[in-house]
Amino acid sequence: MSLILSLETSTSVCSVALHDGGRVLACLELHQDQSHASKLAVLIKQVMETAGKDFKMLSAVAVSSGPGSYTGLRIGTSTAKGLCYTLSIPLLACNTLEIMASEVNNMNVTKALCCPMIDARRMEVYCYILDAKNNVVQPLEARVIDESSFLALLETNQVLFFGNGSAKCKEMIQHENAVFISGIYPSAAQLGILAHSKFREGMYEDLVTFEPLYLKEFLIKQSLKVKANEQTGSNFVLSINDG
Repeated sequence: MSLILSLETSTSVCSVALHDGGRVLACLELHQDQSHASKLAVLIKQVMETAGKDFKMLSAVAVSSGPGSYTGLRIGTSTAKGLCYTLSIPLLACNTLEIMASEVNNMNVTKALCCPMIDARRMEVYCYILDAKNNVVQPLEARVIDESSFLALLETNQVLFFGNGSAKCKEMIQHENAVFISGIYPSAAQLGILAHSKFREGMYEDLVTFEPLYLKEFLIKQSLKVKANEQTGSNFVLSINDG
C-alpha cells in the first residue's frame, strides 16, 4: 500500500487529493484566488476525513514543484515539508506543467504535441513542449509570446496549448495546427498518479534542500519610507513577482 497525500497550489486553484496505490480515494478543490494560506489545511483535514484515513497511515506527501505562483508554491512546499518532518515520511515533487500535460495526454488520441502554459504576466508564459508520451521536445522556459512563437513546430505538428497562460496567447498564435484547450489546470488528482510512480521508484526529495522551481528572481525594493529617510536604513519591503 502507498497512501499518498498530494497538494497542488501552483495556481489560483487550491487542490488536495489522497491516493492509495495510485487510485484516488478523495479529492477536494477550491477555485478561489489567494485561498491557499487560509484553506489548504482545511482541505487536507477534510480529504483525510472523507477517505476515513489517519495521518499516521500516510506513506508520503506529494507537492507540485512549479513553475507557478511564488506564494502558492511556498505555502504548498512548507505545508508538505511540515507533514513529512512530523510523520517521518518522504517528500515527492512533480513539475506543474508535467501534471497538466499528463492529464491532456490521457485523451490525446491524435498524438499531438502538448504545450502546457502557466501565466507569467504580460505576454510571458512558463511553458515547454512534450510529445504524447510525456517526453520533452523543447525544454522548460519563461517565454515571451509573439506572432512567430512555435511556428517551426506548427508547420509540421499539431500542438495543443492549455493552462492558465494559454488564453492570452490565442490571438498571437494563429495557425491551423494550433489547438487551444480551455479548462485545464494542475490538479492534485493527477499529481497523485505521477507521485505514485515516483514513490515506487524511490524518487524522493531532500527535505532540507528542496525548493520549488520559480524560474524568476525576486526583486527587493527599498520602501518609500526609507527613500524619504535614508538615515534609518532599516525598512525594506519584499516585492515578489508572483507569476
